[in-house]
Amino acid sequence: MMLLLLAGTAEARTISQSLADENIPAIASLAGATRDPARLPIPTRLGGFGGGPAFETYLKDNKITAIVDATHPFADQISARTAMLAAKHGLPYLQVMRPPWKAQPGDRWTSVEREEDAARLIPTGATVFLATGRKNLARFENLTGRRLICRRIDPPDNPFPFRGGQYHLGKPPFSVPDEVALFSRLGVEWLVVKNAGGTVSATKLIAARQLSMPVVMVERPAPAHENLAHTPDQAMEWVRALT
Repeated sequence: MMLLLLAGTAEARTISQSLADENIPAIASLAGATRDPARLPIPTRLGGFGGGPAFETYLKDNKITAIVDATHPFADQISARTAMLAAKHGLPYLQVMRPPWKAQPGDRWTSVEREEDAARLIPTGATVFLATGRKNLARFENLTGRRLICRRIDPPDNPFPFRGGQYHLGKPPFSVPDEVALFSRLGVEWLVVKNAGGTVSATKLIAARQLSMPVVMVERPAPAHENLAHTPDQAMEWVRALT
């Protein structure tokens, strides 16, 4: 057996540690979204595969026999491609999808399907904190007339891609008091978040609740496959059944 773990989440880190502890042959893959990712306890490759044919070659050359996809819930293109290739080559495939966040008493959430939909909710002149990452930043270009703040981990190589925006550097984890202080200092009036789920990054939502701040919640895409695990423990049960 040789397992390919598509990593990049806290769940993937936990799974990788279990794989190492149980001496299950595995390779982790990180897309390279950050410049200096934390090391994993199993052999790890960095960077994309270079498209579907190159990914197929990698699977064959490395004698991959099963895939655990523990990428970000919004990495839908990667997951869809992986699920398709796994089916094509008869490889067992599991997608690890943490439960989404649910609104709590005091939350002021409005759900949208696409980032572009935020423009119909947020008034002109508002200061908006985009806690959605930089990858799809261009989808907020229609938020003209608002002050936009996008948090990112690494210093940018290029200026903000359109007028009215700025980057704010910060490396997680962030505590609730940290987020409250940051939003207050920057004068943030609206928060835009992708519904990634998880506990570590939920602090911004708790901070918004404490500040009675409206939140635009971009709902996640549908899973790539019906074979799902919601926790690292469930994923490891699936892996052990293959060995």
